[in-house]
Amino acid sequence: MTLKQRIDGFVQVGLFINRHFGKQKDNETQLHQGLDKLIEMSHIYNGWFIPEFVKESLMGISRLLKEEDLIKFAASIKEKPQKTIAIICAGNIPMVCFHDILCVLLSGNKALIKLSSDDNILIPFFLKLLTHYEPEFEKQILFAEGKLGTFDAVIATGSNNTAQHFKHYFGKYPHIIRKNRSSVAILTGNESTSDLKNLGKDIFLYFGLGCRNVNKLLVPAGYKFDAFFEAIIDFGFVVNNKKYGNNYDYHRAIYLLESMKFLDNNFIMVKESPDLHSPVGVLYYQYYNSEKELSDYLNSINDDLQCIVGKNNIPFGYSQQPVITDFADNVNTLEFLVNL
Repeated sequence: MTLKQRIDGFVQVGLFINRHFGKQKDNETQLHQGLDKLIEMSHIYNGWFIPEFVKESLMGISRLLKEEDLIKFAASIKEKPQKTIAIICAGNIPMVCFHDILCVLLSGNKALIKLSSDDNILIPFFLKLLTHYEPEFEKQILFAEGKLGTFDAVIATGSNNTAQHFKHYFGKYPHIIRKNRSSVAILTGNESTSDLKNLGKDIFLYFGLGCRNVNKLLVPAGYKFDAFFEAIIDFGFVVNNKKYGNNYDYHRAIYLLESMKFLDNNFIMVKESPDLHSPVGVLYYQYYNSEKELSDYLNSINDDLQCIVGKNNIPFGYSQQPVITDFADNVNTLEFLVNL
């Protein structure tokens, strides 16, 4: 199978997603009905995967699969003997491992995929759809049910604890092993209402479970949160989700019992903390007094940081809209595969 065939297959998947949510008529009614059912099923099996967020994730994937972008992205790929790449998927947000799968398959290698139990419904559908458009992909896609079996390299994503296990087990293989990362937003106090509303997307999309979600605000000394709370009011629906609501109630009870200070608007608590990773239902903040202090802090957390939103960085509202060349942990997955 040529690189052009591989690109064309992914382009067709992106077009299918656009047709599905654009309600455009085509002759693939059964496929569209099947996807609707799987979106419902994925929510039943994983309460975090509400249909609105699944749609958001899939539309994000469709934006990665534009032909001109894929051609540029794949420019460094050279045809060479095929290798088997084990992909150990995370399951924190819908189809979060798709970019890894895309890189492996585009590069001409076999993907040996170990799905997360939290996200094992949608990915098989879209890989089957890929083989529907380009049957040659059948030879490149394998799923691991138990042990991984034979492979040449591994891409694994997990928590800080699982990353240590991955390093122990897979250290002898060429590997990319990712751990917990989080994102921050820098506020100056001069943000418009629109800026703060868009910041709400960075915080609440996927209930804050993604590494690109903002878990912490960096605010100037004396910052008042009134305008922020007013701007994010439309995201109050998150607390109606049972999983999110339980987390919110739990941490609120702990903070009250321990007489900790926090601000609250009945669906998120804002708490001052030096930590980077906030629990679900909580948003940390930290004051800065100068540009140097802000810069020093960002440098100190660089290894745990995925994105910076605001203040000449990623625009508010766009942290969860990565482009195809945005690599997790800033490790170029495609380059890793091309150089194996």
